[in-house]
Amino acid sequence: MLTAENVKTYIESSLPCEHVQVEGDDGHHFHALIVSTHFQGKSMIQQHQLVYKSLGDRMKQEIHALSMKTLTPEQWAEQTQ
Repeated sequence: MLTAENVKTYIESSLPCEHVQVEGDDGHHFHALIVSTHFQGKSMIQQHQLVYKSLGDRMKQEIHALSMKTLTPEQWAEQTQ
């Protein structure tokens, strides 16, 4: 069964990130918060496509649902103040 930690590792191994937090305990549905400089200058759709690309075929086979919030480091800093 796929775990939140597995999903976190998959994202981090393919997309340089400053912060990744993944939650989900049923093995198929996950929620992620991802902070990456690679999101700068990209639309939300483009940011999400980068994450989907990092997960590859797992999005078609193992992961049934992934809701995510993607932020640049600057946006993350604003939210954590």
